[in-house]
Amino acid sequence: MLSVRLPKKLEEKINLLSEQENTTKSDIVKNALENYIEKKNKQVKPYDLGKKLFGKYGSGNGNLSTNYKQEVRKKINEKTSH
Repeated sequence: MLSVRLPKKLEEKINLLSEQENTTKSDIVKNALENYIEKKNKQVKPYDLGKKLFGKYGSGNGNLSTNYKQEVRKKINEKTSH
């Protein structure tokens, strides 16, 4: 069981709709919540939007964030040895 406090204007709108559609206020609220939850579940998450692009242009070297100092030294040594 759930109790919800609604602003007067919203409650009046629900009352009117209930009379027009010959249904209960509870049914209107249940349907509205079901539609809201269904819509939220269908929304695409940011990760899913970019999933195809993540790593697409990567170096192929997955440990750059932990070995970056060694990689920088290596590049500097390569430049100075020529």
